[in-house]
Amino acid sequence: MIWYVLAAVLGLALIAAVVALIVTERKPRPPKPVAASAAVTSRGALEVVNAGLLRLTGECLRSGRSLPDLYAVVYSEERLGLLLAGAGDEGAKAPAPWTVEQDGERWSISTDDLHRPGPEGEPAVPYALTVTVGLDGPERVLVDLSRASGPVSVTGPDAEVRALARALVIEAIAGPVGSLAQVTLIGSLGDGRLLSGDETRSSRLHHAASLEEAFATAASANSGAPRPGSADVTQVFRLIEGSSRLAVQGEVPHLFVVEASQLPRQEGVLAGLRRTDALLVLGEAPTGWRWKAGADGTLDTGPLGLDITRHAGRMA
Repeated sequence: MIWYVLAAVLGLALIAAVVALIVTERKPRPPKPVAASAAVTSRGALEVVNAGLLRLTGECLRSGRSLPDLYAVVYSEERLGLLLAGAGDEGAKAPAPWTVEQDGERWSISTDDLHRPGPEGEPAVPYALTVTVGLDGPERVLVDLSRASGPVSVTGPDAEVRALARALVIEAIAGPVGSLAQVTLIGSLGDGRLLSGDETRSSRLHHAASLEEAFATAASANSGAPRPGSADVTQVFRLIEGSSRLAVQGEVPHLFVVEASQLPRQEGVLAGLRRTDALLVLGEAPTGWRWKAGADGTLDTGPLGLDITRHAGRMA
């Protein structure tokens, strides 16, 4: 008889445990943050990103190592992350206080470590075209446009495309990260329909009638840039000289912006685009990074695989 009683007790206990488990599973879990804080969306976030890139160049200078080949930056208020193109042995060894994540494909640093004293860096010229493309939930995402091997084209509703392009251009000429970058608006984009505010008075904003003219003018302006071995070439340039992507040789990065309808189609037209430059095309382009802005404010970054829930043109 006692065995029947014991079995009944154990059965009831098992049923109670199962019920408790079901109830626990059904309880709503604390949701992950879905909105970026003011610290992430404000200009102050760009100051943090700039400080991070300066700290990065300083650490690389001190350790005598090459600068990493980063293509994107992610900022979430607590941490700053660098997304690297191809980890390899270089990505597996981040200079302190940076830590390695995702098998060397990402380096990160806490904002607390970022504000502690460290080696002084130089203006982050190799990353001067790193601009905000939007938000991924609570995180701010920036992309180095010069990392593209061809044009960066943006398709979608005209209002969304132009809003995004406007945000990219303004940040490039007015933000702290692109403090040395130059921007040229080509053809009809220089008529005031893309930019019309105080940013049009920037000495780093230029206009050209055609892409060929823009390339020629930029090349002429850079003809006096210091060459390798010159005393005027900074330590950062010497570090990256000879790298497959970062051989900038002291040249100032340049962002060219043009509408797809005014993009020349003849072969070899992009030969004037240097590895430190970027070409932003409003509309469809035959090669390069193809992005698509949605009517809901999202941005499909194509081959980059970055999830942008609200593009930069919607962040204002």
